[in-house]
Amino acid sequence: SCMGDNPRVMTRPHRFSDIADRFLTRRALLQGGVAAAALGFTPVGRIAGAPARAETPGLQFEELGRIGKDEPTHHVAPGYRAEVLISWGDPILPGAPAFDPMAQTAEAQRKQFGFNCDFIGYLPLKDGAATTAEHLASGESAHGLLCVNHEYSTPRYMFPGMKNSEAVAANSTPETIAVEKASVGHTIIEIRKSGGAWSVVADSPYARRIHAETDMDIAGPARGHARMKTDADPDGVRVKGTFQNCAGGVTPWGTILTAEENIQNYFTGVASKLPPENAREAASADSFSVGGRLWMWSTFDKRFDINVTPHEFNRFGWIVEIDPYDAGSVPKKRTALGRFRHEAATIVAKDGKPVVAYMGDDQSFEHIYKFVSARTYAAADVAANVDILDDGTLYVARFNDDGTGEWLPLVHGQGGLTAENGFDDQGDVVIDARRAAKVLGATETDRPEDLETDPITSRTYVAFTGGTDRKEAAPAAPRAPNRRGHIVEILAPGSDGDRDHTATDFQWDILLLAGHPEAETNAQGKYGPGISDAGYFAQPDNLVFDPKGRLWIATDGADEIGLADGLWACAVTGPERAVTRHFFSVPVGAELTGPCFTPDGETLFVSVQHPGQGDGGSFAEPVCRWPAAMDSAMPPRPSVVAITRDGGGPVGG
Repeated sequence: SCMGDNPRVMTRPHRFSDIADRFLTRRALLQGGVAAAALGFTPVGRIAGAPARAETPGLQFEELGRIGKDEPTHHVAPGYRAEVLISWGDPILPGAPAFDPMAQTAEAQRKQFGFNCDFIGYLPLKDGAATTAEHLASGESAHGLLCVNHEYSTPRYMFPGMKNSEAVAANSTPETIAVEKASVGHTIIEIRKSGGAWSVVADSPYARRIHAETDMDIAGPARGHARMKTDADPDGVRVKGTFQNCAGGVTPWGTILTAEENIQNYFTGVASKLPPENAREAASADSFSVGGRLWMWSTFDKRFDINVTPHEFNRFGWIVEIDPYDAGSVPKKRTALGRFRHEAATIVAKDGKPVVAYMGDDQSFEHIYKFVSARTYAAADVAANVDILDDGTLYVARFNDDGTGEWLPLVHGQGGLTAENGFDDQGDVVIDARRAAKVLGATETDRPEDLETDPITSRTYVAFTGGTDRKEAAPAAPRAPNRRGHIVEILAPGSDGDRDHTATDFQWDILLLAGHPEAETNAQGKYGPGISDAGYFAQPDNLVFDPKGRLWIATDGADEIGLADGLWACAVTGPERAVTRHFFSVPVGAELTGPCFTPDGETLFVSVQHPGQGDGGSFAEPVCRWPAAMDSAMPPRPSVVAITRDGGGPVGG
């Protein structure tokens, strides 16, 4: 993911040594070495005194050894197998041709698996089921729909002759741009497990490609808003496409939520040249850092030039809801959830209670959000939850030094979100959610990449990837600069397994600080006691819980400490809390994204994104050709991998 460059000085400093001492004290507490009363002044003291909790079962796999960053292939822990399920260009729709990297067309790509796979969601399919509710209730773990994001295109690794950015600029054509547009967005495939191995079901009626030209509805408070209207859509209710689809979420009513993140990379223009009536668009473009030319789309499609179509940019940066059980359904951009560089849309739903969605804004010094629906969730009536995400309250988090926090409502007319500050209505608030968050004084964080809620304890965890040029430490951001990232634990009020996620107060703690355990202070990793020489990592990115409540952590930037990116796992309660163990590594140039378990926990799907990419690399000369051999003529291909245990059984033990 691309980072922002907006360093700020925080106002409530927190020394690293204080945080480290508290962290280490908690480690001792978990081993029985410190009395809880001695921690009364710290965030962890409040948590340590919480009601008794269920203990996460330990992990039962032989750890994968430390893997260096230049390894040309993937590796998995002993006793497991990792098999490529589907790769960029593989046919998925009827009539799709076999992948030919030397003769790509947009028509072919719209029927093939997209590029740079990311978030994965699994939804069960039951043979003979007639309704979504029946499919969901089955919990089927050997037959299902796999729903996969495609974050962005990389032309220098997609097309011959584009060996660098200058060549991309010189050689891009309407045809190559059309292929790029068709390669991003989302894929839905039907998969089945037989004889212990997974395969894609050919010509499935569920198979679908959603891309940068797919028609989508605009829903929620920004629907029909003046700032969403364009010449092509004068009513402001329909938009073409989705892209920069990074993380996401799965709803209990059987839909996929896909997050539009670094949308600014496909837009060009000069914000200062916008007319006065587009002052809010200019401010938004500056906030997102529009202006560079990382991609060439605007050369051939002027809707991506903010000076030509200034409102088009407002129509991206949302959470998009897709119904994978209905291949003819129209995706909907759920604007009530706010507009920013979206990461994650993790749903917490309890029958008879409002639905909660946790989200992050992946830019330096941006924020963490949650949405609470106005209507309550109906577990027994899938249809009753349609459009439940269109009406409710969007909140942004403020973390306090004492380990407490508040969710601040982003509601028009409250807290300075008024016409005097540039917010005429709720549509303005959600379109400019990140500016509204700053008006309210929300905590500026270190690139929140993913938020996931433990299915056992109902605690929520945030992966801060870091890499930020922070000048001073702050609440929930203990290191300045934050080069290696960390994971924060958020506790909604209540006890483990019964927490009120709709509440506006919370407590927080630090689960771990990423980095080498023996590095200098501001980059030093802090984990649970007894991690191995392969157990440390850098820059946590995606998170997922397995059915037993163990946390699995994907990384994006471990190469900065000499490691291949990959997947680590740990318990979050009990004596093995934060004792991370290495499980899977990706090939050189790649990052691991989108880890996802089947309901029975016996298969773990992962995306291997941008393999073979590196300094000086290109389509013709990548640093590896994974999943093909290095002596192949095939370019490297982003792929989804299915990981299973030899002889069957739950991944992780």
